[in-house]
Amino acid sequence: MAGLRVLGRSFRTVWANGKARVGVVLLAVFVLLALLAPVLAPHDPHDNGFGRNEGGSAAHLLGTTGAGEDVLSQLLYGARVSITVAFLAGGLSTVVAVLVGLSWGYLRSWLGDVVDFVVNLFLVVPGMPLMIIIAAYLQNGGLAMIILVVVVTGWAWGARVLRAQTRSLRSRDFVTAALFSGESVARVVFREILPNMTSMIAGSFFGAATAAVLSESSLSFLGLGDPGSVSWGSMLFWAQNSNALLTGQWVLLFAPGLCVALLATAMALVNFGVDGLSNPRLREGVGR
Repeated sequence: MAGLRVLGRSFRTVWANGKARVGVVLLAVFVLLALLAPVLAPHDPHDNGFGRNEGGSAAHLLGTTGAGEDVLSQLLYGARVSITVAFLAGGLSTVVAVLVGLSWGYLRSWLGDVVDFVVNLFLVVPGMPLMIIIAAYLQNGGLAMIILVVVVTGWAWGARVLRAQTRSLRSRDFVTAALFSGESVARVVFREILPNMTSMIAGSFFGAATAAVLSESSLSFLGLGDPGSVSWGSMLFWAQNSNALLTGQWVLLFAPGLCVALLATAMALVNFGVDGLSNPRLREGVGR
């Protein structure tokens, strides 16, 4: 019950933020579209038995692609890929960031210097070129490959932020009292320090999820995604290959591009409300 009360207060704090409220609604719409894609999609997204480069009509509201596939059906099914990558890759990146950030911030031995070197190495290497190189070596790995690439390249920044907060909490009285009472280091880290960082971890998750959506779309647009799946990035890739703008099929580029932008914006807006959980000054109506 206590956990539900805390969750309810947290949601009310996020919902009180106007920007976050818009983000929550937008994100909920995309999740529902992804879940209901088999019901809402008028056709199979891989069905290429229709006319090519058709304009919008009653049978095909957004027209068809250069290969004769229904654009609206692909758009709805593409939401499933982006939502899956956002939550799985964002979640796994956050888990890695939490484990590395907590241990890195608490360690005082030479292991801390080793972790510091590894994290700084991932921070200074440009993310997109590194993703392209890894994806090129792991081509045809499917959606799991995309998620792996995003996780490998996306955990370092969150780990650094959590490390700074762990170092700040490490010297607090309640941590010292827990150590003097004989509790193990692992219990102190995960039972005393970790609960005081939940809002920061939530913010790290939404930041990682936003980066995951943009990364998946970028890799798919470059032709490094899963060739057997339909995603917004792959729609952009095939639209570019078929010279959609030259044939007047601007919707093939505009529709998936707009969806990517709106989904990334939704999660970024939710982060405004999440920031208010850890910093009351950022809550709307406070300090104004």
